[in-house]
Amino acid sequence: MAWGGRLPGALALGRLLIGTAVLGLLMAGRAWVRPEGREWVLLAVCGIGWFGIYNVALNAAEQHLDAGTTAMLVNIGPILIAVFAGLLLGEGFPRWLVVGVAVAFAGVVLIGVATRGAETDVVGVVLCVVAAVTYAAGVVAQKPLLRRLPGLQVTFMACATGAVCCLPWAGALADDLGTAPAGSVLGMVYLGAVPTALAFSTWAYALRRMDAGRLGVTTYLVPPLVILLGWLLLDEVPPALALVGGAVCLAGVALSRRRDRVRSPVPVAQAAGPTA
Repeated sequence: MAWGGRLPGALALGRLLIGTAVLGLLMAGRAWVRPEGREWVLLAVCGIGWFGIYNVALNAAEQHLDAGTTAMLVNIGPILIAVFAGLLLGEGFPRWLVVGVAVAFAGVVLIGVATRGAETDVVGVVLCVVAAVTYAAGVVAQKPLLRRLPGLQVTFMACATGAVCCLPWAGALADDLGTAPAGSVLGMVYLGAVPTALAFSTWAYALRRMDAGRLGVTTYLVPPLVILLGWLLLDEVPPALALVGGAVCLAGVALSRRRDRVRSPVPVAQAAGPTA
């Protein structure tokens, strides 16, 4: 996209403005629950970190790194979610979750190795790590909010907060919109309406009903789906190693869904003779 190549913040702002507008329409007529105390802090962490910094950092990282390397680095996010959720939300570290995370990330590494370029830019690596950390922090901050606040409202407020953080790029966005082709503008609208408004709303719905760690692992389904769609829709034949990596990702997500067996209590034999 025209603006994405010059200022990553401009693309992030456009996407978040569209997302905020769509979410605002969905919020029309719904009851509003006023956040209280610590909830404002958590909303700020989610909005500034996940919606603001994450989008800008990821857009900027893609200017420095190839797609494969970016995927490998950003996908440490679900690992961080599992760690933060285990430490801060009391979810612990179930055995199958840990195994599933490790296997799924190994699949992402295989995909990344199969599709990465020859050069690695240190700035790009740092930006990817920043994106992964803010993504994980945002998810862990969002989870407690969903105990009392509606998921759609949390998503709307976080998206609006992220858009406010990106307002310094408003001038660049206005300039680029004046010269961008119609296809690029429509692409930005799609990013705001579908991967932002729709996807983040359904994410909040699922997060209310699942542990953050287990839900985070499901995002490892994205790389194999991207490979499949690219193959079917864009005629991009993936390398054999990428196909293997996709299969490993699927296996890891499946493993993470398993539950540890709960052993039945062993009955204690009653002592013979009269009860004291």
